[in-house]
Amino acid sequence: MSIVFALASSFSTASKRMNLQQVTEHPLVTRARAELHKRDRHTLDEQIRIVSIEAPTGLEAQRALYIQSRFVAIGLQVLEADAVGNVLARLPGGAATDHAPVILASHLDTIFPAGTDVTPQRQGDRVCAPGITDNARGLAGMLAIAAALCKHKVVTDRPIVFVATVGEEGLGDLRGVKHLFRSDSPYAGAHAFVSLDGAGTNRIVNRAIGACRLRAVIRGLGGHSWGDRGLSNPVHAMGLAVARLRELRPEGNPACSVNVGRLAGGTSVNAIPSEAWMEVDLRSHDRRALLDLEVGAVQILEQAVREEIAQSGRGVPLVLEVEKIGDRPCGETDPQHPLVVAAEAATRLVGSTPELTSSSTDANVPISMGIPAITIGAGGNAGGVHTTEEWYENTGGASGIERALLTLLAVAGVQ
Repeated sequence: MSIVFALASSFSTASKRMNLQQVTEHPLVTRARAELHKRDRHTLDEQIRIVSIEAPTGLEAQRALYIQSRFVAIGLQVLEADAVGNVLARLPGGAATDHAPVILASHLDTIFPAGTDVTPQRQGDRVCAPGITDNARGLAGMLAIAAALCKHKVVTDRPIVFVATVGEEGLGDLRGVKHLFRSDSPYAGAHAFVSLDGAGTNRIVNRAIGACRLRAVIRGLGGHSWGDRGLSNPVHAMGLAVARLRELRPEGNPACSVNVGRLAGGTSVNAIPSEAWMEVDLRSHDRRALLDLEVGAVQILEQAVREEIAQSGRGVPLVLEVEKIGDRPCGETDPQHPLVVAAEAATRLVGSTPELTSSSTDANVPISMGIPAITIGAGGNAGGVHTTEEWYENTGGASGIERALLTLLAVAGVQ
């Protein structure tokens, strides 16, 4: 009680009627919290059912239909899937209908391609399957919160909108959440946004790491390695660019990363390639630095092409094409913002130590728009994320979801 009370005074709530201490003491909230622990085994079973449904980025429809059916069964006001495939449901608030909603989101997709064996396997206390944590756990946690609120008839001041988003991973480029917050969307003015992603009870992502992803293609005439010797070689130019990208740093040297993730070219060892291509991932939490990285990467490619043409001695041109294939915005929700303070308080309340951190998640988009947003885990322990050896262990699973419930209600208010 002392922890909650001490933080309550510094927590300027979304609802003027209620602080975090009052949320935890509300009898219906107490029942909802107990419900999460009571249904802990059911939530894990739900997680296993979800991971068994393939959902590669861009092919989330089958899993989306399942989540939609669960929204219906729980008793939410289910909205039609939107134009990009996001699944939305609503828990009406008890106050004026024009109150901006609080959004609880969890992404549908996984990084694994179609055809990956996603059959869950038990190994002691662990459940192993590609995507069991990222993000079957987040989705199961969102459903558990919705079920607990509906079963115990918790009425919030602000409406809560539950969203299962598409296209969070990789080249999905946050497609679902970008559509959700498009300029003409009714959710562009959301009061707050909480994303459930993966496992854990400590992590609070309030800082969004931005990413710029480029695909560069260099084309030439190609030819025989001996008979056409001296022709400009696209692979040589690309190799020169890759070597120089390792040294790319923005002005001021803020934290950043440069990663050439994919690279290919040529058809035979004895042929001058007619084409080479690469995909590069540039990241920073600083907007200016991210732009500097993008400009610098293009300049390096252009210079590499010029040098390869010049050294070939035959003046045969190469053609460079650079396409932006990913654009994840960056930003930060102030650590002193009531949403972050509430998440920290809720973390301590369930017996964990809060850790503010940075990542690239669905929260990037609302954070970049100035909407208070965070991403948190949905309890338990995990490992091997983004590999076929991914595993989940349900130690503290219900506590992680309870933390998310309290954070959500702190900003939505309870009547």
